[in-house]
Amino acid sequence: MGRPPAVTGAPGAVGDTATTRRDTTARVLHGVVAACAVAGVGIEVARALAAGDAASAQRLVRLVGYFTIWTNVLVAGVSTLLVIRPRHDGPVFRALRLDTLLFVVVTAVTAHLVLAPYTAPDLAGRLADVLTHTVVPLATVVVWAAVGPRPRIAWRTCADALLLPAVWLVWTFVRGPALGWYPYPFLDAERLGTARALAGAGVVVALGTLLGAVLRGVDRTLPNAPR
Repeated sequence: MGRPPAVTGAPGAVGDTATTRRDTTARVLHGVVAACAVAGVGIEVARALAAGDAASAQRLVRLVGYFTIWTNVLVAGVSTLLVIRPRHDGPVFRALRLDTLLFVVVTAVTAHLVLAPYTAPDLAGRLADVLTHTVVPLATVVVWAAVGPRPRIAWRTCADALLLPAVWLVWTFVRGPALGWYPYPFLDAERLGTARALAGAGVVVALGTLLGAVLRGVDRTLPNAPR
């Protein structure tokens, strides 16, 4: 009698290998995004510290008020978590992951359409500007589309994701009078008046709400990831 053909691989083992490969790809991509965000923020901190004692303190205080810095710190944190657990889930995580997408879109649009043109006077500043306003926003969206995790956006997620932007706006309007400085001209209550500045903030929240709904639709349309 002939010997039965050798089994080259069990279906379960093949599936496990494919899953591991997808998770590895996701980890690498999330790691690249995190590294870019950390680099951009790190350069900005280094530039602030290089300004001198009094100037450094002022620049650092102002630095933590920028929405761009909040965006990149958030992206770095969420992406690092996804390096560790590329299939991570949970209500808090879902809101923060959606926030990364909302924040990067708002950051990129504001930088390139509302505040442009702006060019930093030094090479390090220009590099940080490209990283924080262009590379990280683009990479965050592309990597989310490629490796998720998805699906993660429900209507409750869209509502929860508005909490962090609201915190930043309150932080901005509380700090503004104390510092005599606002991070963006369309939120400058001293120059525009409180009503116009709050109206500008309302527009940002409304656009964030609309964008969240759009991203929910995209999240449900794209295939699950990682698979």
